[in-house]
Amino acid sequence: MIIIKTKKKPFWDPPKILVAGFALIILLGAFLLTLPAATRDGGGLSWLNALFTSTSATCVTGLVVVDTGTTFTMFGQLVILGLIQVGGLGFMTFATFFAILLGKRISLKERLLIQESLNNLSIEGIVRLAKRILIFTLIFEFAGGLLLAIRFSFDMPLSKAIYYGFFHAISNYNNAGFDLMGEFKSLTEYVNDPLVVLVVSSLITLGGIGFIVMNEVYEYHRTHRLSLHTKVVLITSLLLTVLGTIVIFLLEFNNSKTLQPLSWSGKFLGALFHSVTPRTAGSNTLNIPDLTQTTLFFTIFLMFIGASPGSTGGGIKTTTFATLLGAVWSQIRGKEDVAFFGRRVVYEVIYKALTVTIAGLSIVIIVTMILTITEPGKEFLLILFEATSAFGTVGLSMGLTPELTPIGRVIIILTMFAGRVGPLTIAFAITLRRHPDPFRYPKGKIMIG
Repeated sequence: MIIIKTKKKPFWDPPKILVAGFALIILLGAFLLTLPAATRDGGGLSWLNALFTSTSATCVTGLVVVDTGTTFTMFGQLVILGLIQVGGLGFMTFATFFAILLGKRISLKERLLIQESLNNLSIEGIVRLAKRILIFTLIFEFAGGLLLAIRFSFDMPLSKAIYYGFFHAISNYNNAGFDLMGEFKSLTEYVNDPLVVLVVSSLITLGGIGFIVMNEVYEYHRTHRLSLHTKVVLITSLLLTVLGTIVIFLLEFNNSKTLQPLSWSGKFLGALFHSVTPRTAGSNTLNIPDLTQTTLFFTIFLMFIGASPGSTGGGIKTTTFATLLGAVWSQIRGKEDVAFFGRRVVYEVIYKALTVTIAGLSIVIIVTMILTITEPGKEFLLILFEATSAFGTVGLSMGLTPELTPIGRVIIILTMFAGRVGPLTIAFAITLRRHPDPFRYPKGKIMIG
């Protein structure tokens, strides 16, 4: 008798390592934020508030229970900034960078981890991509920080302007939305400022389109081609930004608390910024609670879609949304296939898009239901907005975050973690090679609609 030994699947596969890695970074950040040196009063944060802040920073969300600018010392702010940078790019990208500096060879297992952290389809050229991600990040954050520092220098001392400029550049490029302006006011003082609005909007967009797309655009001068993925991301992102700007402009045009008092250019800048920031940055130039209910609900829609795959943002992703729209449009037209730019989308991708959307919708619904119990007396829209913002790792809030009960804060912590790590794990699990079933059941029909 011949016994064939099968190799057992290792317990620490890439998804589990990534989840454990993010959890350890969050715990380390929380510990540092509880130190007396982290807060201005010298008492440090309570463990729950520190855990909430560390999770929000590592998961590049931006929801805060205490004001970042007035609560934390420079040490505390730098801890948050470090968590944002590591969380936005992924700790494996940083590990690759240090390994290269030390002359260490990147093993196959490490390449698989990088592939998983970047949500890339192939392992080919993954180390080169990781290097370019770091280069792109340094270039964009430096350029954005320099421009913001120049603008802020007109309102504050030069040293403070430089610090503020680079803090907000890093925060917004990583789609985190943390700010140092104080009193939870974010960038509302610069709603009319073209430089601040356009620079921050550009940083949010660049961080949200995905590193794979960024790399393909960079190589376009050599390859003269873009993949279907990149085309779909660019077109969908552009359409959502344009549509969002128009809708918010029209809905808020006569709102005396938001766009009405502004000039025409200010109205456009305000609408543009609030079309970009739900995808998934968290900074704001208009006071969120002052927006109309229609605009708030539309913002929830944008937050749920989020950024693009392999980026610093969350949500179900632009490609998922585009794929579902394509499937619906194909059904309406009586077409069997879903196609973009002369390329057919395989059914497996459509099933993945549906799976991710239903999973995300389920999380938002469950979290919203739980928060209606833990946060009695709060308006439903307020709670739904908070739950969607946490899942999409957006960071926009109608003011509920500082008022959350301890149980509510734990729920939002878990939601932010699931929003940042969950999609990566799901993406890896559903892209594993499928084996055909040994048999197929007879066909059955179900009436739909």
